[in-house]
Amino acid sequence: MRLVPWTPDDLARRLDDVIAVYGEAMGYRAELLEARRGYIATHVRRPGFRAVATLARDGRLVGFGYGYRSASGQWWHDQVRAALDPPARRYWLTDCFEVVELHVRPPAQGHGIGARQLQALLGMAEGSTTLLSTPEADETRSRAWRLYRRFGFVDVLRRFVFPGDERLFAILGRPLPLTLAGSTGGTGATASGTTASASATAAGTSTSATASGGTASDSASRANGSNATAESRAREG
Repeated sequence: MRLVPWTPDDLARRLDDVIAVYGEAMGYRAELLEARRGYIATHVRRPGFRAVATLARDGRLVGFGYGYRSASGQWWHDQVRAALDPPARRYWLTDCFEVVELHVRPPAQGHGIGARQLQALLGMAEGSTTLLSTPEADETRSRAWRLYRRFGFVDVLRRFVFPGDERLFAILGRPLPLTLAGSTGGTGATASGTTASASATAAGTSTSATASGGTASDSASRANGSNATAESRAREG
């Protein structure tokens, strides 16, 4: 398998394959996937867009991940910003890269593909911090949670409710740039010049919140997170 960077045009050309992987990883119905297609098509044109893909020898898409610069006017950004106190807003959102999606086909999960994709994506990211959201789950059972913790992600908000979605989410973050302490399969990752946990504490981040306003459209991993490689989120685009 090959891990390759993708340009916006690369992802747009393989949008059918991206939606197929997304659907397999998330277990979504066809009508929800069509809605997601429209969101992804607009995401590729956002500032700071970065993407990675894992390809099989025959070129089949096995996994992908992407993100972009977080900015006011973006639905997810505005929901999270409203729930943070001013110091946390300044620290986490002033210069932030959002990890928007990170998925691997279920038959290929459990082999480190998600970790390699996340490492590559964060290595290309612009910004001084990165944020993502994932459904609340048992951290000892969820592959996604174990992956994020290994990469030094800390709690920014817990038990967060997006409008239109009754599930509880966690907002996790870490400083950038990414520097690895050993391999992604070992001791994990820390921030350059500081630790993620210390930075989060200094920012005064909240521990729980409920967002208000707007409507959520879709997205999440399976309930216990055991089949999700990484990113799972509620967002309207």
